[in-house]
Amino acid sequence: MYKVFIQNRPIFFISEKEIKKHHGIFVHEKFAITDQVGLTDLLTSLPTSIFLNILCEKPQETMELFFENHQKVEAAGGIVKRKEKYLFIKRNGLWDIPKGKLENNETPETGALREIEEECGISNFNIDKHIITTYHTYEYKGVPTLKKTYWFSFKYEGPKKGTPQLEEGITKIAWKKKEEMNKILENTYASIADVIHAYFI
Repeated sequence: MYKVFIQNRPIFFISEKEIKKHHGIFVHEKFAITDQVGLTDLLTSLPTSIFLNILCEKPQETMELFFENHQKVEAAGGIVKRKEKYLFIKRNGLWDIPKGKLENNETPETGALREIEEECGISNFNIDKHIITTYHTYEYKGVPTLKKTYWFSFKYEGPKKGTPQLEEGITKIAWKKKEEMNKILENTYASIADVIHAYFI
């Protein structure tokens, strides 16, 4: 199964054997590939409670074919835990998790560490484990782009004071308790909500 967010709405690429785990509208892959514009219009017109599923013989191959005309970008970031609080940033008015594009020949783990340091102004934290990998689309200078983001968890024992990277649209960094996650979820991106759920569940 592959889940990709288009305009903050998820589309699922699933195999026949995964049908029982999903609900909503099911579309065969050949129709999805031949009418991508119509499929995207359908996705954005559906109520948020109804999901769109693409039935595929090989979900990964179909997903890659569906987005073959998109520029591909890889990024990495993560949730940093200090004592019993977690690091979040305010970017463009929404709560977010520090992350950014990978540089040439950079591993996801190294990229996540670098991006957190740059965006939050903290250092000397240790990687714990991989949480989840997400996909979402956006336009960059008019070019449709598919971003694959690797998410990790980190442990940190240093000072909580940091410095938001203003040039990246980050206006605030904050350490939040687990009990505050519902407020975060009310004002964040759908893909970030997936990371939060995967981390805490």
